[in-house]
Amino acid sequence: MKKSVEEDVFIPLYPKSPQIHRFFVSVFLQLLSNVVLWDGIVQEDKVRDLGLSKLLNRYLLLNIINTPLGPENIEKCKKVVGCLPERWFQDLKSGSTLPELVNFCQHLLQ
Repeated sequence: MKKSVEEDVFIPLYPKSPQIHRFFVSVFLQLLSNVVLWDGIVQEDKVRDLGLSKLLNRYLLLNIINTPLGPENIEKCKKVVGCLPERWFQDLKSGSTLPELVNFCQHLLQ
């Protein structure tokens, strides 16, 4: 999985049409969801690295940040949050988050 994410995954920064753009975002959200499903089977740090550091921070977050604020942006953020296992947050102190989610959380606060 790591090799595929690092070598085979590509999202164009400036797709030629909004439909293609939405398609890529949809595919990446589904890929994030699928990677996170391996939590509990594969070591948590490996799943978090692939899902959050590689997919979310490298590809999806750039797209989310460049989407104008509004319903479409909110929907993307909800889908990302919906992918994340609750158990990843159980031992965190109130007001804190996972290190891999700092940039995403900053976007949410804006």
